[in-house]
Amino acid sequence: MKEIGAFEAKNKFGTLLDWVEGGEEVVITRHGKAVARLVSVQEKFDRTKARQAAANIAVRRKGMSLGELEIKDLINEGRS
Repeated sequence: MKEIGAFEAKNKFGTLLDWVEGGEEVVITRHGKAVARLVSVQEKFDRTKARQAAANIAVRRKGMSLGELEIKDLINEGRS
């Protein structure tokens, strides 16, 4: 992982893209604090895997219960 200041990142954006394209992750800082992370996009979004994951979650959720708890009670509890 590389780290670079915002001003320098602005001036060397092409270089940053080269780094990211090569698999490097770049953290951009402002006044020494991390404010952004530049990473490459995944090659391909796998819809089949995403659908299978959603189906797995749905199957597991069917067997779960809140018991005597009600969703509205949990929401109200979080608001107080």
